[in-house]
Amino acid sequence: MTDMRVEALDVHSPVDGQLIGWLPVATDEDVAGSVLTAREAQPGWAATPATERGTALKAAAASIRAQANDLANVVRSETGRSFASARDGVLAGVSTLEQYAELGPVHRGRSLLGAYDAADFMVPEPRGVVVVLTPWNDPVAVSCGLLGAALVTGNAVVHKPSERCPHTGVLLAQLMVDHFPPGVLQSLTGGGAVGATLASSPHVDLVAHVGGTATGRSIAAACAATGAKALLENGGNDPLLVDADVDPVWAAGQAALGAFTNAGQLCTSVERIFVHQAVAEQFLAALCDEARRWNTDPQPLVDVRLREHVHAHVAEAVADGAEPLVGGEVPEREGAYYPATVLNHCTPDMRVMREETFGPVAPVRVVPSFEEGLAEACVDEHGLAATVLTASMAHAQQAWRALPVGTVKVNSVFGGAPGGAAQPRRMSGTGFGYGPELLDEMTTVKVVHVGQIQPSSQANRAAS
Repeated sequence: MTDMRVEALDVHSPVDGQLIGWLPVATDEDVAGSVLTAREAQPGWAATPATERGTALKAAAASIRAQANDLANVVRSETGRSFASARDGVLAGVSTLEQYAELGPVHRGRSLLGAYDAADFMVPEPRGVVVVLTPWNDPVAVSCGLLGAALVTGNAVVHKPSERCPHTGVLLAQLMVDHFPPGVLQSLTGGGAVGATLASSPHVDLVAHVGGTATGRSIAAACAATGAKALLENGGNDPLLVDADVDPVWAAGQAALGAFTNAGQLCTSVERIFVHQAVAEQFLAALCDEARRWNTDPQPLVDVRLREHVHAHVAEAVADGAEPLVGGEVPEREGAYYPATVLNHCTPDMRVMREETFGPVAPVRVVPSFEEGLAEACVDEHGLAATVLTASMAHAQQAWRALPVGTVKVNSVFGGAPGGAAQPRRMSGTGFGYGPELLDEMTTVKVVHVGQIQPSSQANRAAS
């Protein structure tokens, strides 16, 4: 008799640890079938006029907007984000879909200057089947960016959301799928094994992944074996430099915002802080005040497993000489809570300074000069983003030139113009993950040369 048992993906609340739901895990047969279905559906979608693809994407965005509250509640239940923050993420995703719905139809190639009696041009074409693997920390906004850019350029997509928020992914797919032809957009649930099977499929042309660095490296290896393109935005270890000429209280507010927003669960969170000794005492006092304020209304981490990782970083740092000024202890309460934590006397060799902690931890290192802080900030295996707080244009210029990262923010830990994009470096990934440039990543260029047909010699004789 065939074993008909279905592997289940359980989801527990970050707030109290209770089971809030489960979904079936996609089998290898499910994965293979979805990829082949996408392969069959993609040529027809690619042949659909770009304006019609944009219209479909705009309709999908409208469906999500209409159900923004419901989707935000699912995000809140699975990830622990506040309803307001979750809804902001949903609406950011809607805006991204609307942006790509407009940009897709005007994404264009270019003509080349060749012979006068010929035509030469370069035209973008969809890559084919795109696998999209997305994280839990901002699940709707990130998913909409990758899905929107892939779909509007004529690709067929198989999406696997994080196993930590699969109900979010299922609802997002339900709101979008009816606006596209059958097979053009599919969603699968499962953990890392399902993602690995998708990434290693020989019938996939591009794998887009936002998530952890280790997973990104394994995806890059899988794509190297199949020839698929890997588009990766992975972990970061973002530094914050505080110069001697800034208001230390304001700087502490910026540091807290960068380190504690979403309980530190952002790829561009502030992970290590270098503060000039001239303002260090006031800065640390203000940062401790900020941490205590954030702790009056804490947000849980996504699960206990992540909390164990965060606390291991903190405990190791304290054992090696760091001083916990605020926080640093696992609270005795239900759920995956961890307090906003400030660590002083951190050194570059500590894991909390070398690796991505991904929690509400602000490790501080006091430095004797801006130049030394900048030099230490540049030593890292990641290359996602960095922030510089300074009143000196010379120091700002020096910093953004030297920092080996994709994004440098001066005097603001968050923000940026709509449509901005950046290329992460080294262990943080490869390729553009946002902005109009993402359309280039989702397409490949074909060069076409059209020459003038030459009349045959027989035709020439007849004419004469």
